[in-house]
Amino acid sequence: MYKPPDLSAQLPIRLATTTSTTSPSAESPGVVVSIPSLRIITRRKLRISLWGYNEEGRKGKTRQANRLRYRLDHSGRRSFHIQKSTCANCGYPAAKTRKFNWGEKAKRRKTTGSGRMRHLKEVHRRFKNGFQIGTPKGARGPESA
Repeated sequence: MYKPPDLSAQLPIRLATTTSTTSPSAESPGVVVSIPSLRIITRRKLRISLWGYNEEGRKGKTRQANRLRYRLDHSGRRSFHIQKSTCANCGYPAAKTRKFNWGEKAKRRKTTGSGRMRHLKEVHRRFKNGFQIGTPKGARGPESA
């Protein structure tokens, strides 16, 4: 018979309770009332893998052991096949990046300009100025005659 797990131990937050006293009145002198406050105390975080599976327990270990594809830093996706030792997304370790004409949108996602372009944006700026070399005019100070 299946019994659902007790989730109270896995909840990441719990409400802290504070006690406050009401002013003594004729009907109820000094009644203590327990009021839950909005102060949140973190308990513990669940260890959840990148792929959305809970890796605690036997089933999690099985999922961990039986993986065929791992994450690749080259493409940043979980598509590197261990036995084939090739990436289904970018074709690593091949010299050229994997791309096909039938995958028009996929080519758009991976093309130049979809990332930071650390070097190329500097090249474009230098191209506009004609690839000047040296220091700009007047940067060395007044020229002595």
